[in-house]
Amino acid sequence: MTSAVRVRGLRKEYPGQVAVDGIDLDIERGEVFALLGPNGAGKTTTVEILEGYRRATAGQIEVLGEDPRTAGRGWRSRLGIVLQTVNDAAQLTVAETVRHFARCYPNPRDPDEVIEQVELTEKARARVRSLSGGQRRRLDVALGIVGRPDLLFLDEPTTGFDPEVRRRFWDLISGLAHGGTTILLTTHYLDEAEVLADRVAVLAAGRIVAEGTPATLGDRDRAEALVRWRDDNGYHEERTPFPTKFITQLAGDRELAELTVTRPSLEDVYLNLIGEGR
Repeated sequence: MTSAVRVRGLRKEYPGQVAVDGIDLDIERGEVFALLGPNGAGKTTTVEILEGYRRATAGQIEVLGEDPRTAGRGWRSRLGIVLQTVNDAAQLTVAETVRHFARCYPNPRDPDEVIEQVELTEKARARVRSLSGGQRRRLDVALGIVGRPDLLFLDEPTTGFDPEVRRRFWDLISGLAHGGTTILLTTHYLDEAEVLADRVAVLAAGRIVAEGTPATLGDRDRAEALVRWRDDNGYHEERTPFPTKFITQLAGDRELAELTVTRPSLEDVYLNLIGEGR
C-alpha cells in the first residue's frame, strides 16, 4: 500500500451547514501534500477528521491503513500533529515540555536535538509562557516531530515566523520529507506551498476544486505567457501560448532589451479557483 491517506466521499454536516461536501483525496507515502483554501473552506474540519479528532458524517477514510474512528493508541503514536493554536504547559520550560511529550512515544527522537533543530536551544530553560508567538510556534513544531511520526500534520506551521526563520523551517520540513515522513500541510502562504509541496489541492465551499502539482495546478503550465520587451520603437507586450516560438520569430536580427516571460503565479491561479468555487 502506497497511500498514507485515502479518502472517498468524505462529508461533514452540522445543523444547517455542510462543512465538507463529498471530497476524494489520496496522499502517497513520503509525499508533502498542501491543502489550500480560504477560511471556512473546510480545511481544518478535513484535517481534524483525518487526525481522529472529529467524526465524519459519511465517507470512507483510511489513514496509515486504519480508520481514524476506530484506530487505537499504536496508530496515534505514528502521527505528529502541529495544531494552529495551543495553550498548554505554560508553567513548564521548553526542555521539560519536549521531554514530557517524548515519553509518550515508543521511539522518540532526542529532545535536545529536536530543540536545537527548531532553534530554541537558547530558550530551553525558559518557561513556555514567556515565549514570543514565533518561538511558541517553533515549540509546537518540536512537539509534532519528537515522536518520529510516519505522518505529520502541519496546520499553518509558520504563522508568526519572520522570513529568515520561515526559510530555515522549510529546510527542516524538506529534510523530514526526504527521510520518508509523509506531511499534510495547510497554509495561507502560497510561496510556502510552492516550495514544499509535491502536490496541492484547493478547497472552496467544502469541495476540492483543483488538484495537481504547484506547477500544473489549474492548467497553470498551459496558460498563456506574457512576453514583454523593449526595442527601438519603445516598450511592447504580447500574450502567447508559445513564448519560445514567439520570441524566436520576434527577434530575427533585432536586439531586444528587457525581455521577460511570465506565466500566471500560483497565487493568480489560486485566487481564480476559489472565486470559481464560491
